Amino acid sequence: MTTRSRPKIGARQVLGELLLTVGALALLFAFYEAFWTNLASGRLQADADAGLAQQWEQERVNPRSALTPELGEAFARIHVPAYGSDWQYAIMEGTDEETLLAGPGRYAQTQLPGEAGNFAVAGHRVGKGAPFNDLGALEVCDAIVVETQTEWITYRVLPMSHDGGQRAAEAAGCFAPDQAERLATGEYAGVLGRHITLPGDVGVLDPVPGQGGADAPESVLTLTTCHPQFSNRERMIVHAMEVETQPKIPGERPDVMEEN
Repeated sequence: MTTRSRPKIGARQVLGELLLTVGALALLFAFYEAFWTNLASGRLQADADAGLAQQWEQERVNPRSALTPELGEAFARIHVPAYGSDWQYAIMEGTDEETLLAGPGRYAQTQLPGEAGNFAVAGHRVGKGAPFNDLGALEVCDAIVVETQTEWITYRVLPMSHDGGQRAAEAAGCFAPDQAERLATGEYAGVLGRHITLPGDVGVLDPVPGQGGADAPESVLTLTTCHPQFSNRERMIVHAMEVETQPKIPGERPDVMEEN
């Protein structure tokens, strides 16, 4: 009686099976990051936004002397009309992982909305709600509106050119003449509307981005997120400057909210 020998398993077959396993795990991870974490973040964001609305109603009756948000607390909303008139997120205080799971968060060492200096906010780009997934689609002069309990604060994305003349031409479309001058030849001449940098580049959080402790004559909004997608190797940065502040009137929204 002859014995049939088992077929030998070659290195190529083992490698192929390992690659299939790694591929399956990668797909599961991508599903988890892009879908499951979005569900969890959506629930947390909804709770944060509802809590913010309740807080604002309480402050309408008993106003606080100053805005001093606590870690993990929602204190404002961000709107980007270019993404659609209904796009909005409650902004949280802090940038730790737990806080960013609920929504975009303010770097605690930076200024508050509307203050001279740099109001800087971080947000995820993939999964966990992905509030900043489309930062790369923003263009010069696009509006970013921050809603506080009492005001609508409109920021506009800065010019993206390094050339002073081009920056002046781009800024003329949406900034006041003195702001356009600062953007072309003044303190903000080197501040780009969007650029890619390394995670250690903390200068983007300076009162005047990239200028250390220089005095800030303007109110700037900075948005940061990971780059490229599914990687934290680099950071995408968007800078915008305040151009208008309007008091909130119950039941009314500013016209800028319809820019899309």
